[in-house]
Amino acid sequence: MKLINKVALITGAGSGIGKSTALLFAQEGATVIVNDINETQGMETVREITNNNGEAFFIKTDVTNAIEVENMVNKIISDHGKIDILFNNAGISGVGAAHELDEDTWDRVINVNVKGVFLPSKYVISHMMKRKEGSIINMSSCVAEIGLMRRTVYSASKGAVLALTKSMQVDYAAYNIRINALLPGTILTPFVEDYLSKSYDNLEEAFNTIKKRQLSEEVGRPEDVAKAALFLASDESKFMMGSPLYIDGGVVSGKLA
Repeated sequence: MKLINKVALITGAGSGIGKSTALLFAQEGATVIVNDINETQGMETVREITNNNGEAFFIKTDVTNAIEVENMVNKIISDHGKIDILFNNAGISGVGAAHELDEDTWDRVINVNVKGVFLPSKYVISHMMKRKEGSIINMSSCVAEIGLMRRTVYSASKGAVLALTKSMQVDYAAYNIRINALLPGTILTPFVEDYLSKSYDNLEEAFNTIKKRQLSEEVGRPEDVAKAALFLASDESKFMMGSPLYIDGGVVSGKLA
């Protein structure tokens, strides 16, 4: 029980990596606050946790809306007294080279993927500072460090998250708040299936192409990233600060001959 008596807020926990992480954190003893803009999916995550004797609560919040985020954080503090772990997981995809992107797509992806990390962090950190402890996990991506075809805005957003993580860590290290980033490769989630369907005519061909660029020659699973998030959330990673953690099947580190 690595997270016993901990309160964890996970954004975008209605599906994919967020949902898998919520389930795992609950198994490890945490009280999980499931945040998602999709109430149906968020409540399903809560039901799965409670059906397995875990403790979870759902709060519908748009992570790009400052008033909603502040209200969410205040409610958690009022109901539970603290937030030990914040996992800024919510995000959306964006497909297209620079000349193909419209301004609305650019603004939407940057807003969700970057502002959606900034706002929850802003309102949670003030409470963590008072207690002088906490772990914040930001969802970046391996595309923050490599070029990938037709991922202009998504890459830019995830690069910003990685830079934000490192800068925030400097500001809050004195308060014993650890801030680290996850950099997954291609993980089999509805999120990934969505952007692959927009990028390729044939989904099977798309997955075969992706497998070839990973040393593992496999697509990752949400559980793979959830386990890495658990490591960063727990005391086992207490000496990691401002660090990128790769769960990418070897995309960044090498290339098959």
